[in-house]
Amino acid sequence: TEWNGRYRDAIRRFWRGDAGMLPELATRLSGSSDLYGSSGRLPHASVNFVTSHDGFTLADLVSYEQKHNEANGEDNRDGDPQNLSTNFGVEGPTTDPAVLALRYRQQRNFLTTLLVSVGVPMLSGGDELGRTQMGNNNGYCHDSVLSWTPWPGEGQQLELLAFVQRLTALRAAQPVLRRRTFLSGRRPGATDVLWLGPDGNELTPEAWNEAERRTLGMLLDGGAILERDEHGELISGDTLLTLFNAGPDALPFVLPARDTAGWECLVDTTASSGDQRLATAGATWRLEGRSVAVFRLIASVPARVTAKP
Repeated sequence: TEWNGRYRDAIRRFWRGDAGMLPELATRLSGSSDLYGSSGRLPHASVNFVTSHDGFTLADLVSYEQKHNEANGEDNRDGDPQNLSTNFGVEGPTTDPAVLALRYRQQRNFLTTLLVSVGVPMLSGGDELGRTQMGNNNGYCHDSVLSWTPWPGEGQQLELLAFVQRLTALRAAQPVLRRRTFLSGRRPGATDVLWLGPDGNELTPEAWNEAERRTLGMLLDGGAILERDEHGELISGDTLLTLFNAGPDALPFVLPARDTAGWECLVDTTASSGDQRLATAGATWRLEGRSVAVFRLIASVPARVTAKP
């Protein structure tokens, strides 16, 4: 196994809003078979991560575009200058509520993406509490408040911790997120993943190549895992739909129609709470700009329910 630096860079670039990222995003979400499949390794060979001990913390990744290592005594020459980060208009600390809300949502976007990706998720300690090093991306020489984790935290830190706890519980409960084999896509008998556009249909080759597309739907079929448990029984679980929107604007996303079934929203990064909402299959969901939403396929929903207002 190895830390997957290609995963880190692709996820950072996608959420920064870089153009032309959908094909690589799909590959990284799927376990990076291009990196490990040819040598006979399996998805657990990919240790997926967004941040590590080296570089920006997650909170700093969405708050700084430049490293600020002056406290290291090396005239800010140390540390990697290329962090694939963004500050959303203000470098470092701010009291602007709109900027702070967006930064907080971007942290949830990164965390959700990590926990729904095939492979082994690695979370850097302290990111679940929004730990900051004030823009220092090379804190090896510090044993101080600069590098300490703010445990147990308070306020928004605890909200973020609760959000991470929900994500890890979701991953633990869903076999389709803990696959031991690579996704194969559309094939006779068992289509384990479909990649969808906002119209609810599969992306065409032309759509994959549209550089300005920043929205993707990933439909994972819990009945098409084709792996067996320790008793030799086929593993099956819920079918999950994850919608990613790295663009700044909200857009309507048609939830795939599957017979008469509906969808239950398990995660919405525009809200830190665990409120669950229902939508009928084929309904249109308002997918906010720079957000992720995760749905579970359910048998039916009340007739009065349609979609997110």
